[in-house]
Amino acid sequence: MSYSIRRRDLLIAGATAGAAAFGLSATRAFAAEQRAAPDPDFHVYLAFGQSNMEGFPGIEAADRSGVDPRFQMLAAVDFPDLGRKQGEWYPAVPPLCRSSTGLCPADHFGRTLVERLPPRVRVGVLNVSVAGCKIEMFDRDAWQAYAATAQPWMTRIIAEYGGNPLQRLVDMARVAQRQGVIKGILLHQGESNTNDAAWPDKVAKIYRNLLADLGLDAARVPLLAGEVVNADQQGASASVNEIIARLPQVLPTATVVSSKGCEALGDRLHFTPAGYRELGRRYAQTLLALA
Repeated sequence: MSYSIRRRDLLIAGATAGAAAFGLSATRAFAAEQRAAPDPDFHVYLAFGQSNMEGFPGIEAADRSGVDPRFQMLAAVDFPDLGRKQGEWYPAVPPLCRSSTGLCPADHFGRTLVERLPPRVRVGVLNVSVAGCKIEMFDRDAWQAYAATAQPWMTRIIAEYGGNPLQRLVDMARVAQRQGVIKGILLHQGESNTNDAAWPDKVAKIYRNLLADLGLDAARVPLLAGEVVNADQQGASASVNEIIARLPQVLPTATVVSSKGCEALGDRLHFTPAGYRELGRRYAQTLLALA
């Protein structure tokens, strides 16, 4: 048994004993201990972007079963249909973003990690994404001006995040830090910034601001950026992948995840469930290769 696990067991035992003196249950004592001491074996990942990170509607029955309980999701909004409450952890059964979204890269990212990591390690994801949005939606200096130009359908999504998706991401990330340790950031965005040569610099700024807001060390929290639908799938925005490829040049802790061969829908913008599964596995494989 490792020192960290033994120490955690002692903390739980102490919390339970102390709780008994006040008539509290062991469950409540354990919850109090969790809040006081984040579990170093609970690895949390932030995910953000536009519709492909949301998960384009389409969840197959097989994706709703077989989810390892070690893989959890933190609800960034209420999911009334699923009984999920904002700010609480649940088994990571899709959808992970909002009630109306579908399978996304974060799904099989997390499933792959729990398959590959030691049994003591749990994985959590927090997904705050906005369909159709430009990267400016997550820039603290630009989001308000950008959101003011949004179409009504996007405004409704923004409203689900309390009117400020970026702040909701930061606030929920702080909630996640009470239980676990943020180990990385996943991004899938770019279709709405086609031909925007400044995209890598904009992403780098957002990443650095997130690290500063959450007290994170870049050397320990890599950014994984997925390509949009590839040219081999006749991707409508495939040219953006040339811009995404330049991200590591301006952000050394960023790595690009290839979408080559990931099956796309007929709209040539979104992936099929099979495409999301493969892309999610690649996010996980990319992360594991960095260790």
